[in-house]
Amino acid sequence: MALTERAAAQEHFLDLCRLFGHQTPAEADPTGQDYAFEKGASKTGGGEGFADVWKRDNFAWEYKKKKRDLGAALEQLTRYASALDNPPLHVVCDTVRFRIETRWTNTVTAKYEFELEQLAEPEKFGWLRAVFHDPEALRPKQTRASLTREAADKFQTISDRLQHRNPDREAVAHFVNQLVFCFFANSVKLLPEGLLRKLIEIGLKRPSKAKDYFDKLFAEMEKGGEFDLTEIKHFNGGLFDGRRALALEPDELGLLLALHSFRWDLIDPTIFGTLFERFLDPDKRAQIGAHYTDPDKIMQIVDPVVMRPLRREWEAAKAQIEGYLDGSASPPMVEIPGASASKPTRRRLTPLQAATAARDAFIDRLCGLSILDPACGSGNFLYLALQAVKDLEWKALLECETLGLVRPLPRVSPRILHGIEINPLAAELARTVIWIGDIQWGIANGLSHRPEPILEKLDSIECRDALVDWRQDPPAEAAWPPAEFIVGNPPFLGGSRMLKELSENYVQTIRKIYADRVPGFSDFVCWWFAKASDQIQKKSSQRAGFVATNSIRGGVNRTVLDHITGHTNIFEAYSNEPWVNEGAAVRVSIICFGAGEPQCRLDNEPVDHIPANLQTPGRNLASARPQRSNVGASFLGVKKGGLFDIAGGLARTMLVEPLNVNGQGNSAVLAPRIAGSDLVQRPNDEWMINFSAVNSEEQAMAFEAPFAWIAEHVKPVRINNRRQSRATKWWLFSEVSPTYQRFSRTVTRYIATPRVAKHRIFSFLEAAFLIDDGCVAIARDDNTAFGILHSRFHEAWSLRLGTFLGVGNDPRYTPTTTFETFPFPEGLTPDLPASAYADDPRAIRIAAAAKALDEKRRAWLNPPDLVEIVPEVVPTAAPGEAPRRYPDRILPRNAEAAVKLKDRTLTNLYNQRPAWLAALHEALDRAVASAYGWPEDIATDEALARLLALNLERAAAGR
Repeated sequence: MALTERAAAQEHFLDLCRLFGHQTPAEADPTGQDYAFEKGASKTGGGEGFADVWKRDNFAWEYKKKKRDLGAALEQLTRYASALDNPPLHVVCDTVRFRIETRWTNTVTAKYEFELEQLAEPEKFGWLRAVFHDPEALRPKQTRASLTREAADKFQTISDRLQHRNPDREAVAHFVNQLVFCFFANSVKLLPEGLLRKLIEIGLKRPSKAKDYFDKLFAEMEKGGEFDLTEIKHFNGGLFDGRRALALEPDELGLLLALHSFRWDLIDPTIFGTLFERFLDPDKRAQIGAHYTDPDKIMQIVDPVVMRPLRREWEAAKAQIEGYLDGSASPPMVEIPGASASKPTRRRLTPLQAATAARDAFIDRLCGLSILDPACGSGNFLYLALQAVKDLEWKALLECETLGLVRPLPRVSPRILHGIEINPLAAELARTVIWIGDIQWGIANGLSHRPEPILEKLDSIECRDALVDWRQDPPAEAAWPPAEFIVGNPPFLGGSRMLKELSENYVQTIRKIYADRVPGFSDFVCWWFAKASDQIQKKSSQRAGFVATNSIRGGVNRTVLDHITGHTNIFEAYSNEPWVNEGAAVRVSIICFGAGEPQCRLDNEPVDHIPANLQTPGRNLASARPQRSNVGASFLGVKKGGLFDIAGGLARTMLVEPLNVNGQGNSAVLAPRIAGSDLVQRPNDEWMINFSAVNSEEQAMAFEAPFAWIAEHVKPVRINNRRQSRATKWWLFSEVSPTYQRFSRTVTRYIATPRVAKHRIFSFLEAAFLIDDGCVAIARDDNTAFGILHSRFHEAWSLRLGTFLGVGNDPRYTPTTTFETFPFPEGLTPDLPASAYADDPRAIRIAAAAKALDEKRRAWLNPPDLVEIVPEVVPTAAPGEAPRRYPDRILPRNAEAAVKLKDRTLTNLYNQRPAWLAALHEALDRAVASAYGWPEDIATDEALARLLALNLERAAAGR
């Protein structure tokens, strides 16, 4: 008896299993959950499955009759790939011919074709064996990301040449977008095969006519028509909108011809727009070749904000559909159209009708979504959001097909997207990215047909300011379109950088408009959070998620998060994540807020709620308050506001010059400088010119050499400062703490720490040193205070209450949030002189441990066999006046010692943390724990909880 076609196919596959020593589906997985024939067969009506054979994470395999179109079989596998959990290999076969296509995410597609008799060849045999035993052996080496970079690199030369000849950057950007889309349309066969290549080749022969050829092609793409006796589809969408081509030179046409054979259908939109934005915009040119934001990172916002609630809705709709079909739910009654109004006729839908209506209602819901990115750049967030919603729609359609419903075409389109972008180049690229991504999605899912016009008009991607409506007089708050979901990556600018990067008028305008919601010196990103929060409060939006500088968790920035948690909730957040912004690797906070979730998640861990400082509840120190005993005991170093730094050699020359006309030496206005990096690295030999103690410009002039230096290097910049006081008093530092000025004159040393550093390290500094604003000074000179500050308890407190900066994610220390809130042990607080606790056994024990730590560290940093101590130059002194003394210099003994000393830094020491250092810190920690009356081995989290309780107790008592 002859086998049926299906039985013959299965017997063929079983023969292959025996050939390659691989288990059959029945042997390996009798349940059919992970390896089966007829995967995806209808649950209600029987019938054929989505694949003839399927193995999870390996392959989907489809058989066809001999000499049938294998391409059609591949289209079927592609169409149902998501229902098959996207296997990396698609295999089609007619028992004689084999075709294998790879479908790994983010790699190019590779194809392998051969016939049965060719399995005698080792290479072909190895290909088919890999399908069964080692799919990874067939994975292509080239990624879509590398292919996209290569495409952008090749196009950059053409763009640069066009920009050189054409001053209109937007015209160049538009033409480049048209060219890129033509290459993509050619690759995916939306343009007639061979047409684009022929156009470029003829253009090379007649360069003066090339512009005319492209003009004619673009004109036909605008409305649809005929070009060179071939039909051109209607594209338009705003890309082919009547604007015509730019003139091309022979070399540029040659580059276009080389680009023609490129796999434009495989470019990755998630980095395509970013790359092209950078090389079209000279202001972003330095970012070319840098990192790109990983789509998985973007989905850390898109998934919880947009997709999670939609997936829940689909699961509820699917359960309803299944109920109608299996009889557990009664179909609804509906009115019959055309029935009498006085006596409406009603009938009950059949189970199939009710199930179809429920499915269509869910698809209507997806088609009616609105997703807004109010800082959309080149469209990555919108592109990925659209892809995710379309994936969910396709999943719903396929799952309904397995239940026996007829599968319609998908309907979700770019109309659900809205964007605001101030840069016209980026806005146009966003549209192109979305178009290309939408077409790629259809092809990837086996849906090659596309109705005309090919490109939907995307007027919802607006080119305007997201914060200010400049059309009004005076300028007013910009309106955002209502959108159920808001996502994005607003611009990263710190409060101090905003004036440098943006105009003073712009900064003052947004500070005035949003004064009731955003503190003036907040980071720029805070304005987007405030706007999104307002949209949610007004019910114009439901949920929002943004990337922010991680400093949003503390200080003045946290005001906007306090407001958000006051009227809605943060349901998902990552407090301190690596990210790529403007081509640079940074650390950020990711914050999703709005309509609640069943479970909040902080740093990917479930929590009951998420506070504004994004700390784990139960270890939330955000409620800590300043301690009166600490106020005024710490301060920032001087903020220079100009090039007041000079090299040590020049400073020493000035120090020994003759007395000035005022009878004073230059030592009155010169001091060795310490920056934050000097505290943890080998110090740079730099000094500062400091006129803080001089009352007028005329008095400053008397110090001839120092004044001449700043007149040449500081004055030209400072006289243009927007602050009148800084412009007129250009010879003074921008800011100097009065506390610092007073304190440094009355002590011989004080404690200092870098504002930003990998390790929280404190050091003693002699008072003669002048610190800049990269340092925080603590007005204490005793070992007990030094020891308490250097304990793991204060370090943990400062990490929880501080923020993080830079590529290295280094913690920032501040006089306010991290020092003034820290509760010192009772009787050892900063408002007491060290003499008040000199006889306290607790203080004595801490001081001994701290002194040992300080001395051993100094010995490691400057071993006597490598350094020599050289007295600093003695400055010229007035008659009868003792010369001012400066700290001795620590110099390498020789060149070999200099090389070794480069590695002797506190950063390297704490990176290594040798046993002797760890032991010293443990002794110090035990002494400090004992001073609080705690167990000496107390856990850090327990200590923080006790510190917070102590802080709040003292704050309530006004201490």
